[in-house]
Amino acid sequence: MKIKGNIYYVGVNDRTKPLFEGMWPLPYGVSYNSYLIADEKIALVDTVEVDFFERYLDKIKQVIVDRPIDYLIINHMEPDHSGSINLIRKYYPEITLVGNKRTFDMVAGFYGETGNFLTIDEGDSLSLGCHLLRFYMIPMVHWPETMISFDETENVLFSGDAFGCFGALNGGVLDISMDTEWYWSEMERYYSNIVGKYGSPVQKALQKLQGLDIKVIASTHGPVWTVQIPRVVATYDRLSRYATEAGLVVCYGSMYGNTEQMAEAIAEGASEQGVKKIIMHDVMRVNHSYIIADVFRYNGLAVGAPTYNGALFPEMESLLGKLVCRDIKDHYLGYFGSFSWSGQVVKRITEISERLKFEIVGTPVEMKYGVKPESLELCKALGRALADKILGK
Repeated sequence: MKIKGNIYYVGVNDRTKPLFEGMWPLPYGVSYNSYLIADEKIALVDTVEVDFFERYLDKIKQVIVDRPIDYLIINHMEPDHSGSINLIRKYYPEITLVGNKRTFDMVAGFYGETGNFLTIDEGDSLSLGCHLLRFYMIPMVHWPETMISFDETENVLFSGDAFGCFGALNGGVLDISMDTEWYWSEMERYYSNIVGKYGSPVQKALQKLQGLDIKVIASTHGPVWTVQIPRVVATYDRLSRYATEAGLVVCYGSMYGNTEQMAEAIAEGASEQGVKKIIMHDVMRVNHSYIIADVFRYNGLAVGAPTYNGALFPEMESLLGKLVCRDIKDHYLGYFGSFSWSGQVVKRITEISERLKFEIVGTPVEMKYGVKPESLELCKALGRALADKILGK
C-alpha cells in the first residue's frame, strides 16, 4: 500500500498472538509495521516478527520485484521489529544495516550479525536519490538504542514504537481510510503498559520533534497517522506528563466478599462527595493491563485485599509491583485490607507506597473477620477523603 510518494507500507497483522510481550492482552490483534522507500536506492525501514517473514517478503517483492534492497534502517531492536534481520540478509546479502552504535551491539547480541553496517549519529543524513533521511536519537522510548528517521522529502516520520498502539489494521492503513475511534483507548493502554515508565524521555523526544514539519507519522504499531497527528501527539504528551482527570480507580482482591464490600463502601463514600468517574476492578478478574491504563487516566487510587498466607494477596502484590515500575506521578492513594488472624495488608501496602510515591490520603482501614458497620463507615470516610483530594476541595 502506498503511503506517500515512493513510500510503501509492507507491514503485517498478527491476529493470533494472545499476549503482547507475554503479558498484555491483544483482543484486537496487533500490527507489525514496516516501510519501503523505492528510490534510486531502496531502503527498508524496520522489519517484522520472524513468524510472518514469508508474507512480509511477498509484500516487499510486490513493490520492488527483483531490485535489491540497499539499506535496512533499524529504528528499534525489539524482536517484533528486528526479528527478520537474519532472513532479510539471506535474501538481500548486499544490504547495509543502518543504525547507531547501540543498535549494532544488539544486532550482534541477538542475531550474531556483524559487518556491512552504517553507523549514524544524531542529525546524520542518508540520501536515497530524491529522498533524504535524517536521524534523531530518542533513547529510552522505550529501549536505549531507539532512534527515529525523518524523510525530509515527503515529511514522513518513521517513529519506531513512539506513537504506536495496539490493534491490527483492518483493511486500511492510513487514518483517513478507517474509523480510528476504537484505537484511542488501545493507544492509551499501549502507552501505559509498554512505554509508561519513560515519561521524561518521551517528553525530550517530543521537544526534539517540535521543529520538524511532520505530515505523516509512520510508527511500528497501529495506523499510519496523517490528519489526526495533533491528537496523536497530544495523547503522548498528556500521558508522558502523567496528566490525569478527576476520578477514582478502586482495585480490590477478595476471597469471600468481605474485602469487596469494603471497596464498595469506599466507592460509595467518594460518590457521595461528588466524584462521578469511579472505576471498580477486581484484580483477579481484570487483566492488569486495563487497570494500569485506568490508573494513568484518573488521579485517585484505592487498593485493598485480604491477607493471604501471612502476606499481601498475591494478585494485589503483582499489580502494585507493576505500578511501582512505571514511576507514575501526581496521584492520590488510599488503602484498606482484611484478615482473620494476622493482619499484613496495611503494613505491606504502606511499605510499597514508599516506592509508589503517591500522596497518601486518609487513614488506612484494616478489618478483622467479617464485615461490620463500623468498618464500612471507616471505608466510606476514606472514600470521602479521597474525593476531596481528587476534586481539589
